[in-house]
Amino acid sequence: MTKYLEQRIWSIIFYLSFLIVLSIFLLIVGISVSLIVLLVVTLISIYIVFLILEYYNKKKHHDEIIKIVDDLEEKYLLSEIIKKPKSLENEAYYYALKKASIAMNNKISEINSKYKDYEDYIESFVHEIKTPLSALSLYADNTNNNEIKKELFKIDNLLEQVLFYARSENTEKDYFVKEINLEDLIHDILLNYKDYILARKNTLKIHDLGKIVYTDEKWLKFIIRQIIGNALKYMNKEENILEIYSTEEKNSITLCIKDNGIGIEKSDLPRIFEKGFTEKKKKKEYSTGLGLYLCKKLCERLNLNIEADSVYNEYTTFKIILPKTKIYNRK
Repeated sequence: MTKYLEQRIWSIIFYLSFLIVLSIFLLIVGISVSLIVLLVVTLISIYIVFLILEYYNKKKHHDEIIKIVDDLEEKYLLSEIIKKPKSLENEAYYYALKKASIAMNNKISEINSKYKDYEDYIESFVHEIKTPLSALSLYADNTNNNEIKKELFKIDNLLEQVLFYARSENTEKDYFVKEINLEDLIHDILLNYKDYILARKNTLKIHDLGKIVYTDEKWLKFIIRQIIGNALKYMNKEENILEIYSTEEKNSITLCIKDNGIGIEKSDLPRIFEKGFTEKKKKKEYSTGLGLYLCKKLCERLNLNIEADSVYNEYTTFKIILPKTKIYNRK
Protein backbone atom coordinates (compact mmCIF):
# COMPACT_ATOMS: atom_id res chain seq x y z
CA MET A 1 0.00 0.00 0.00
CA THR A 2 2.87 2.38 0.85
CA LYS A 3 4.44 2.00 -2.60
CA TYR A 4 1.05 2.58 -4.23
CA LEU A 5 0.51 5.82 -2.26
CA GLU A 6 4.02 6.96 -3.17
CA GLN A 7 3.15 6.48 -6.83
CA ARG A 8 -0.09 8.46 -6.43
CA ILE A 9 1.42 11.24 -4.29
CA TRP A 10 1.14 13.98 -6.93
CA SER A 11 -2.42 12.96 -7.73
CA ILE A 12 -3.32 13.14 -4.02
CA ILE A 13 -1.63 16.55 -3.63
CA PHE A 14 -3.49 17.86 -6.68
CA TYR A 15 -6.84 16.57 -5.38
CA LEU A 16 -6.31 18.11 -1.92
CA SER A 17 -5.26 21.40 -3.52
CA PHE A 18 -8.43 21.33 -5.61
CA LEU A 19 -10.56 20.81 -2.49
CA ILE A 20 -8.85 23.74 -0.72
CA VAL A 21 -9.44 26.03 -3.70
CA LEU A 22 -13.05 24.83 -3.96
CA SER A 23 -13.66 25.42 -0.25
CA ILE A 24 -12.26 28.99 -0.46
CA PHE A 25 -14.43 29.71 -3.50
CA LEU A 26 -17.56 28.41 -1.73
CA LEU A 27 -16.80 30.52 1.33
CA ILE A 28 -16.45 33.60 -0.88
CA VAL A 29 -19.81 33.01 -2.55
CA GLY A 30 -21.48 32.66 0.86
CA ILE A 31 -21.98 28.94 1.31
CA SER A 32 -22.16 27.94 4.98
CA VAL A 33 -19.11 26.34 6.61
CA SER A 34 -21.08 23.24 7.67
CA LEU A 35 -22.13 22.54 4.08
CA ILE A 36 -18.57 23.09 2.83
CA VAL A 37 -17.19 20.68 5.50
CA LEU A 38 -19.85 18.10 4.57
CA LEU A 39 -19.00 18.45 0.88
CA VAL A 40 -15.24 18.18 1.48
CA VAL A 41 -15.63 15.12 3.75
CA THR A 42 -17.89 13.46 1.16
CA LEU A 43 -15.44 14.14 -1.71
CA ILE A 44 -12.49 12.93 0.38
CA SER A 45 -14.40 9.75 1.34
CA ILE A 46 -15.26 9.04 -2.29
CA TYR A 47 -11.62 9.60 -3.27
CA ILE A 48 -10.35 7.28 -0.50
CA VAL A 49 -12.78 4.55 -1.64
CA PHE A 50 -11.56 5.06 -5.21
CA LEU A 51 -7.91 4.74 -4.11
CA ILE A 52 -8.65 1.57 -2.11
CA LEU A 53 -10.53 -0.05 -5.00
CA GLU A 54 -7.80 0.92 -7.44
CA TYR A 55 -5.11 -0.44 -5.09
CA TYR A 56 -6.78 -3.85 -4.72
CA ASN A 57 -7.38 -4.04 -8.45
CA LYS A 58 -3.71 -3.34 -9.15
CA LYS A 59 -2.69 -5.73 -6.34
CA LYS A 60 -4.78 -8.49 -7.92
CA HIS A 61 -3.16 -7.88 -11.28
CA HIS A 62 0.27 -7.77 -9.60
CA ASP A 63 -0.33 -11.12 -7.84
CA GLU A 64 -1.57 -12.73 -11.08
CA ILE A 65 1.65 -11.79 -12.87
CA ILE A 66 3.78 -13.05 -9.94
CA LYS A 67 1.91 -16.38 -9.99
CA ILE A 68 2.32 -16.73 -13.75
CA VAL A 69 6.07 -16.11 -13.43
CA ASP A 70 6.44 -18.58 -10.53
CA ASP A 71 4.46 -21.30 -12.33
CA LEU A 72 6.21 -20.83 -15.66
CA GLU A 73 9.07 -23.29 -16.14
CA GLU A 74 10.55 -21.55 -19.17
CA LYS A 75 10.38 -17.98 -17.90
CA TYR A 76 11.79 -16.46 -21.07
CA LEU A 77 8.36 -17.17 -22.62
CA LEU A 78 6.67 -14.77 -20.17
CA SER A 79 5.90 -12.12 -22.78
CA GLU A 80 3.89 -14.69 -24.75
CA ILE A 81 1.59 -15.37 -21.81
CA ILE A 82 0.87 -12.13 -19.97
CA LYS A 83 -1.87 -9.90 -21.33
CA LYS A 84 -1.05 -6.64 -23.02
CA PRO A 85 -1.65 -3.80 -20.49
CA LYS A 86 -3.99 -0.90 -21.22
CA SER A 87 -2.11 1.91 -19.47
CA LEU A 88 0.37 3.91 -21.53
CA GLU A 89 3.28 3.47 -19.07
CA ASN A 90 2.79 -0.30 -18.67
CA GLU A 91 2.40 -0.70 -22.41
CA ALA A 92 5.92 0.70 -22.83
CA TYR A 93 7.25 -1.85 -20.31
CA TYR A 94 5.37 -4.61 -22.14
CA TYR A 95 6.93 -3.51 -25.43
CA ALA A 96 10.41 -3.58 -23.86
CA LEU A 97 9.77 -7.05 -22.38
CA LYS A 98 8.54 -8.32 -25.75
CA LYS A 99 11.65 -7.10 -27.55
CA ALA A 100 13.94 -8.51 -24.85
CA SER A 101 12.15 -11.86 -25.02
CA ILE A 102 12.54 -12.06 -28.80
CA ALA A 103 16.25 -11.22 -28.53
CA MET A 104 16.70 -13.82 -25.78
CA ASN A 105 14.88 -16.55 -27.73
CA ASN A 106 17.03 -15.84 -30.76
CA LYS A 107 20.16 -16.07 -28.59
CA ILE A 108 19.00 -19.34 -27.04
CA SER A 109 18.34 -20.81 -30.49
CA GLU A 110 21.81 -19.74 -31.60
CA ILE A 111 23.44 -21.31 -28.51
CA ASN A 112 21.43 -24.53 -28.90
CA SER A 113 22.48 -24.75 -32.53
CA LYS A 114 26.16 -24.31 -31.62
CA TYR A 115 25.89 -26.86 -28.83
CA LYS A 116 24.23 -29.36 -31.19
CA ASP A 117 27.08 -28.88 -33.68
CA TYR A 118 29.60 -29.41 -30.87
CA GLU A 119 27.82 -32.55 -29.66
CA ASP A 120 27.61 -33.96 -33.19
CA TYR A 121 31.31 -33.28 -33.74
CA ILE A 122 32.31 -34.97 -30.46
CA GLU A 123 30.22 -38.05 -31.26
CA SER A 124 31.67 -38.22 -34.76
CA PHE A 125 35.21 -37.78 -33.43
CA VAL A 126 34.82 -40.52 -30.81
CA HIS A 127 33.36 -43.00 -33.29
CA GLU A 128 35.98 -42.23 -35.94
CA ILE A 129 38.95 -42.54 -33.58
CA LYS A 130 37.77 -45.94 -32.36
CA THR A 131 38.77 -47.47 -35.73
CA PRO A 132 42.53 -46.86 -35.35
CA LEU A 133 42.27 -47.72 -31.63
CA SER A 134 40.69 -51.06 -32.51
CA ALA A 135 43.60 -51.74 -34.88
CA LEU A 136 46.08 -50.90 -32.11
CA SER A 137 44.18 -53.12 -29.69
CA LEU A 138 44.35 -56.01 -32.15
CA TYR A 139 48.09 -55.43 -32.56
CA ALA A 140 48.55 -55.41 -28.77
CA ASP A 141 46.64 -58.71 -28.48
CA ASN A 142 48.71 -60.33 -31.24
CA THR A 143 52.01 -59.19 -29.75
CA ASN A 144 50.86 -59.65 -26.14
CA ASN A 145 52.03 -56.08 -25.38
CA ASN A 146 50.54 -55.30 -21.99
CA GLU A 147 51.89 -51.73 -21.91
CA ILE A 148 50.02 -50.80 -25.08
CA LYS A 149 46.90 -52.53 -23.73
CA LYS A 150 47.16 -50.49 -20.55
CA GLU A 151 47.45 -47.17 -22.42
CA LEU A 152 44.65 -48.11 -24.82
CA PHE A 153 42.47 -48.91 -21.83
CA LYS A 154 43.09 -45.39 -20.45
CA ILE A 155 42.37 -43.79 -23.84
CA ASP A 156 39.13 -45.74 -24.19
CA ASN A 157 38.01 -44.60 -20.74
CA LEU A 158 38.84 -40.96 -21.50
CA LEU A 159 36.98 -41.11 -24.83
CA GLU A 160 33.95 -42.51 -23.07
CA GLN A 161 34.08 -39.64 -20.57
CA VAL A 162 34.27 -37.11 -23.42
CA LEU A 163 31.31 -38.67 -25.21
CA PHE A 164 29.08 -38.87 -22.15
CA TYR A 165 30.11 -35.39 -21.03
CA ALA A 166 28.91 -34.03 -24.37
CA ARG A 167 25.64 -35.94 -24.03
CA SER A 168 25.05 -35.24 -20.34
CA GLU A 169 22.99 -32.07 -20.92
CA ASN A 170 20.47 -33.93 -23.09
CA THR A 171 19.89 -37.26 -21.37
CA GLU A 172 16.12 -36.87 -21.82
CA LYS A 173 16.60 -37.05 -25.62
CA ASP A 174 18.66 -40.23 -25.36
CA TYR A 175 16.90 -41.98 -22.52
CA PHE A 176 15.22 -45.37 -22.73
CA VAL A 177 13.94 -47.20 -19.66
CA LYS A 178 14.16 -50.97 -19.85
CA GLU A 179 14.30 -54.01 -17.59
CA ILE A 180 17.89 -54.70 -16.54
CA ASN A 181 19.28 -57.76 -14.80
CA LEU A 182 22.05 -56.47 -12.54
CA GLU A 183 24.01 -59.74 -12.71
CA ASP A 184 24.11 -59.69 -16.53
CA LEU A 185 24.97 -55.99 -16.55
CA ILE A 186 27.92 -56.38 -14.17
CA HIS A 187 29.15 -59.42 -16.10
CA ASP A 188 29.19 -57.43 -19.36
CA ILE A 189 31.04 -54.54 -17.72
CA LEU A 190 33.68 -56.75 -16.09
CA LEU A 191 34.44 -58.40 -19.43
CA ASN A 192 35.84 -55.04 -20.57
CA TYR A 193 38.23 -55.08 -17.62
CA LYS A 194 39.32 -58.73 -17.82
CA ASP A 195 42.86 -57.99 -19.09
CA TYR A 196 43.35 -55.27 -16.46
CA ILE A 197 42.03 -57.52 -13.68
CA LEU A 198 44.15 -60.51 -14.71
CA ALA A 199 47.31 -58.43 -15.12
CA ARG A 200 47.04 -57.05 -11.58
CA LYS A 201 45.74 -60.31 -10.08
CA ASN A 202 42.69 -58.67 -8.53
CA THR A 203 40.20 -60.79 -6.59
CA LEU A 204 36.54 -60.41 -7.47
CA LYS A 205 33.72 -61.09 -5.04
CA ILE A 206 30.42 -60.96 -6.89
CA HIS A 207 27.25 -61.94 -5.04
CA ASP A 208 23.58 -61.13 -4.46
CA LEU A 209 23.09 -59.55 -7.88
CA GLY A 210 19.96 -61.43 -8.90
CA LYS A 211 17.90 -58.23 -8.98
CA ILE A 212 15.89 -56.57 -11.73
CA VAL A 213 15.99 -52.78 -12.05
CA TYR A 214 14.39 -50.33 -14.47
CA THR A 215 16.42 -47.49 -15.93
CA ASP A 216 18.49 -46.58 -18.98
CA GLU A 217 21.08 -49.33 -19.51
CA LYS A 218 23.58 -47.23 -21.45
CA TRP A 219 23.81 -44.45 -18.83
CA LEU A 220 23.85 -46.88 -15.88
CA LYS A 221 26.68 -48.84 -17.54
CA PHE A 222 28.73 -45.68 -17.88
CA ILE A 223 28.24 -44.80 -14.19
CA ILE A 224 29.26 -48.28 -13.03
CA ARG A 225 32.25 -48.37 -15.40
CA GLN A 226 33.57 -45.12 -13.96
CA ILE A 227 33.32 -46.43 -10.40
CA ILE A 228 34.88 -49.82 -11.19
CA GLY A 229 37.62 -48.15 -13.26
CA ASN A 230 38.53 -45.89 -10.32
CA ALA A 231 38.47 -48.81 -7.91
CA LEU A 232 40.84 -50.92 -10.05
CA LYS A 233 43.18 -48.01 -10.67
CA TYR A 234 43.68 -47.10 -7.03
CA MET A 235 43.91 -50.51 -5.33
CA ASN A 236 47.41 -50.97 -3.86
CA LYS A 237 47.31 -53.89 -1.43
CA GLU A 238 49.05 -57.26 -1.70
CA GLU A 239 45.60 -58.75 -2.20
CA ASN A 240 43.36 -56.37 -4.12
CA ILE A 241 39.70 -57.19 -3.61
CA LEU A 242 36.77 -55.78 -5.58
CA GLU A 243 33.38 -56.70 -4.16
CA ILE A 244 30.13 -56.03 -6.02
CA TYR A 245 26.73 -56.89 -4.55
CA SER A 246 23.24 -55.51 -4.14
CA THR A 247 20.76 -55.04 -1.32
CA GLU A 248 17.01 -54.55 -1.47
CA GLU A 249 14.77 -52.32 0.60
CA LYS A 250 11.04 -51.72 0.39
CA ASN A 251 11.35 -48.77 -1.98
CA SER A 252 14.77 -49.24 -3.56
CA ILE A 253 17.53 -51.53 -4.76
CA THR A 254 21.10 -50.52 -3.95
CA LEU A 255 24.10 -51.61 -6.00
CA CYS A 256 27.29 -51.57 -3.90
CA ILE A 257 30.81 -51.47 -5.32
CA LYS A 258 33.48 -51.89 -2.64
CA ASP A 259 37.27 -52.00 -2.95
CA ASN A 260 40.06 -52.34 -0.40
CA GLY A 261 42.25 -49.73 -2.06
CA ILE A 262 43.82 -46.53 -0.80
CA GLY A 263 40.46 -45.10 0.26
CA ILE A 264 39.45 -41.45 0.48
CA GLU A 265 40.49 -39.05 3.19
CA LYS A 266 37.61 -37.83 5.37
CA SER A 267 38.23 -34.19 4.39
CA ASP A 268 38.00 -35.07 0.68
CA LEU A 269 34.88 -37.25 0.86
CA PRO A 270 32.27 -34.44 0.62
CA ARG A 271 34.01 -33.04 -2.51
CA ILE A 272 34.60 -36.14 -4.65
CA PHE A 273 31.59 -35.44 -6.90
CA GLU A 274 32.67 -31.86 -7.66
CA LYS A 275 33.71 -31.06 -11.20
CA GLY A 276 37.48 -31.21 -11.67
CA PHE A 277 38.18 -32.28 -8.09
CA THR A 278 41.18 -34.61 -7.73
CA GLU A 279 42.50 -35.90 -4.44
CA LYS A 280 46.12 -35.03 -3.69
CA LYS A 281 47.22 -38.65 -3.38
CA LYS A 282 45.74 -39.49 -6.78
CA LYS A 283 47.49 -36.77 -8.77
CA LYS A 284 50.37 -39.11 -9.51
CA GLU A 285 47.95 -40.96 -11.78
CA TYR A 286 46.41 -39.09 -14.69
CA SER A 287 42.96 -37.92 -13.63
CA THR A 288 40.53 -35.47 -15.20
CA GLY A 289 38.32 -35.10 -12.15
CA LEU A 290 35.31 -35.63 -14.43
CA GLY A 291 34.42 -39.29 -13.84
CA LEU A 292 32.62 -39.01 -10.49
CA TYR A 293 31.24 -35.58 -11.41
CA LEU A 294 29.54 -37.17 -14.43
CA CYS A 295 28.32 -40.08 -12.30
CA LYS A 296 26.61 -37.66 -9.88
CA LYS A 297 25.19 -35.54 -12.68
CA LEU A 298 23.77 -38.49 -14.58
CA CYS A 299 22.34 -40.07 -11.43
CA GLU A 300 20.45 -36.85 -10.72
CA ARG A 301 19.07 -36.79 -14.26
CA LEU A 302 18.07 -40.47 -14.07
CA ASN A 303 16.43 -39.96 -10.65
CA LEU A 304 19.02 -42.20 -8.97
CA ASN A 305 21.08 -41.51 -5.86
CA ILE A 306 24.81 -42.10 -5.49
CA GLU A 307 26.68 -42.16 -2.19
CA ALA A 308 30.24 -42.89 -1.11
CA ASP A 309 31.63 -44.22 2.15
CA SER A 310 35.34 -44.64 2.80
CA VAL A 311 38.04 -45.12 5.42
CA TYR A 312 41.48 -43.98 4.35
CA ASN A 313 43.83 -46.86 3.53
CA GLU A 314 41.10 -49.42 4.23
CA TYR A 315 38.18 -49.36 1.79
CA THR A 316 35.83 -47.33 -0.40
CA THR A 317 32.21 -48.23 -1.08
CA PHE A 318 30.05 -46.55 -3.71
CA LYS A 319 26.31 -47.10 -3.55
CA ILE A 320 23.98 -46.52 -6.49
CA ILE A 321 20.43 -46.38 -5.18
CA LEU A 322 17.74 -47.19 -7.74
CA PRO A 323 14.23 -46.32 -6.52
CA LYS A 324 11.46 -48.78 -7.22
CA THR A 325 8.77 -47.35 -9.50
CA LYS A 326 5.24 -48.47 -10.33
CA ILE A 327 6.75 -50.91 -12.84
CA TYR A 328 7.86 -53.16 -9.95
CA ASN A 329 4.26 -53.53 -8.80
CA ARG A 330 3.20 -54.90 -12.19
CA LYS A 331 5.56 -57.88 -12.11
